[in-house]
Amino acid sequence: MEDPAKKYFNCNDRERAVFEAGIKLGTIYHQFVGTPISKDNVEPLERSIEESIKVQPFVKDVKVRIRRDRIRKKKGLYKYLTLTGDMLDVELVVQYNNVEAVCYLRYIEEMNYPLMYIGEIKVI
Repeated sequence: MEDPAKKYFNCNDRERAVFEAGIKLGTIYHQFVGTPISKDNVEPLERSIEESIKVQPFVKDVKVRIRRDRIRKKKGLYKYLTLTGDMLDVELVVQYNNVEAVCYLRYIEEMNYPLMYIGEIKVI
């Protein structure tokens, strides 16, 4: 399928694939961080995040894992946890024309930071 937005992008297919991956990873982080979470709703939340990303253009695959070791049980009626960046472990594959970008959102302990980064770019 021809990309009707291509004329607005002054870049090559490799750069566009990485750009698209960045948009999707940013969406995951900024849309879902802050979502109320418990051990009971982790798996449905992972699937919901994946499904919401899969409908976006150029997404070939996405895997979302919420780190259960970071979920603590809160006690009390008004106590609950919210999803934080250090809980997310995401692998995203974007394909733009014949270029595939594999990118990640992972918490990097030594940086104390949820980093979005490029793992691999290849021509397929």
